[in-house]
Amino acid sequence: MSSAAQAKTLDKNGAEITTVGFQRFGFDCEVPVDVLRSLYLRPHYVVPASKVNGAEAKEEGEDKFSLYQSKSIYYPDSHSISYTTLSRFPPVKLLPPSERKRILVTGGAGFVGSHLVDRLMILGHDVTVIDNFFTGSKTTVSHWIGHPNFEMVRHDVVEPFMIECDQIYHLACPASPPHYQFNAVKTIKTSFMGTLNMLGLAKRTKARFLITSTSEVYGDPEVHPQHEDYWGHVNPIGPRACYDEGKRVAETLTYGFQRQDGVDVRVARIFNTYGPRMNPADGRVVSNFIVQALKGEDMTVYGDGKQTRSFQYIHDLVDGLIALMNSSESRPVNIGNGDEFTIGEFAELVREIVEKVQDEDGVKRSRRVKIIYKPMPTDDPQKRRPDTTRAKETLDWQPRWTVRMGLEEMVRYYKSKMEEGSL
Repeated sequence: MSSAAQAKTLDKNGAEITTVGFQRFGFDCEVPVDVLRSLYLRPHYVVPASKVNGAEAKEEGEDKFSLYQSKSIYYPDSHSISYTTLSRFPPVKLLPPSERKRILVTGGAGFVGSHLVDRLMILGHDVTVIDNFFTGSKTTVSHWIGHPNFEMVRHDVVEPFMIECDQIYHLACPASPPHYQFNAVKTIKTSFMGTLNMLGLAKRTKARFLITSTSEVYGDPEVHPQHEDYWGHVNPIGPRACYDEGKRVAETLTYGFQRQDGVDVRVARIFNTYGPRMNPADGRVVSNFIVQALKGEDMTVYGDGKQTRSFQYIHDLVDGLIALMNSSESRPVNIGNGDEFTIGEFAELVREIVEKVQDEDGVKRSRRVKIIYKPMPTDDPQKRRPDTTRAKETLDWQPRWTVRMGLEEMVRYYKSKMEEGSL
C-alpha cells in the first residue's frame, strides 16, 4: 500500500478527518474522504504497461485507490497513453426523487468545479456540467462520463443556455492572473454576460443561484482582515481590473435580479484555495512552489516575501459552498482560512513537506532547492485574510484542514502526475 493510503489526516484540533461535509439546513453532504481520494489521489489512474498481465493487473484493481478508475495504460518507452472506458463508477447515494436535486454547475470541469461535482454526484444528485474548457479539463470529471446522473456539455456561458434545474452553482470564469489577463475583454464578458445568462435561467426555472465571487473584490485592501461590509480598494484600470471589476459587476447584477425579480441568490467570496487538480501552469503560488520543489528547481518568491496570504484546502471550500447554497443567508459570505502566512514562510513550509513526502517514498535528491526572490508584479495585494465571522455564525462553517495536511495531499497528487508523465 502506498504511503498516501496509510497517511492519517488530522484536523486543526488533532482529530482524524475521515469524512468531509455535514448534515445541515436539511441537506446531507457528508462523504467519506477515502471515496473522494479514490477519484484523484494515487499514481493517477494509469497502470504501467509492464503490469498489464494477469496477477499484477488484478492486484492493481483491488487497490482502493484504483477501484473506480479507468485502467488506462501508460507506456514510458514511447511516452504514450491508451485510455479505456470506465467499467464501474463509485457508488452514489440512492435518493428518493423528492430529495434528488437537478444541479447545474457552470465551469464544472475546472479545479473547484470538479471537486464540487464529485461531492454532488456521490451524494446522489443529478448534475449537469457546462464548460468551454478554456481553463478546465475533461479529465477532471471524465470518471463520471456515462453515469446516468451526470451530463457534460461543452458550452460558453456568454451564450444563453436552457435547462431545467433546481440549483445553479455559477463558477465559470478564468480565475488565475495569467488566464484572466490573457484575454481581458473575454474575462469581463464572461463575468457580466455569463452571470446575466445564468441569472436569467434561474429566474425562468425558479432555481436557487449561487455565484462564486472572489476576495479580489476587495482589491489591495486598506482593512485587515477583510469583512463582507468592506467596499474594497480596487484599481479600475489596472491589469487585474478585468477580473476584479468583472466579479464586482457580477455581484451587482446578482443583487439586481434579487431585488427586481425575486431571484433566490447566494454570493460566496472565495479566498485563496489550493488542492489536487489545480492547474500547475496557472501561476498560483501554491502550485508554482510544489512543482518547482518536486522538479528540484529553485522556488521563486516575488517581492521580498513579506506579503501575506491565507490558504484554504479545497474540501473546506466545497463544504462552505454547499452550506451557503442550502442555507437562508443571501448576503455575501467570505469563505476562506484565517491562518495567515508570509509568502517566504509558506515557501519554506512547501519545501519541508515536499522533502518529507520524497523521503517517505524513497526519492533521492541531488541537492536542496533554494528559495530565490524576484520583483513584485503590478497591483499585487500586500495582505489578504478573510474575516469569516459571518460564515461561522450563519453557516456554522469553519475550515477543518490544516495547511500542512492539505499541502501534503497536494504534493502527493502532483508527484503521481509526474510519475504518470502528464506533468
